[in-house]
Amino acid sequence: MISVTRLNGDEFIVNADMIEFVEETPDTVISLTTGKKIVVKEKKEEIIEKVIVYKRKIFNGFEYPSM
Repeated sequence: MISVTRLNGDEFIVNADMIEFVEETPDTVISLTTGKKIVVKEKKEEIIEKVIVYKRKIFNGFEYPSM
């Protein structure tokens, strides 16, 4: 989950696994796999970085089974 900010300043949480793509038009629009679109203040690079940090937190403690 990542925290993002609507244009009106309200912060909310988005499921990073539901993000299909992010574009700037010039506002940043997050498109979800559900078809919903969310306009946020963060730039696309910030969204990408937040997703990377989130994924690292999840997989950092993951232990791969030995073969």
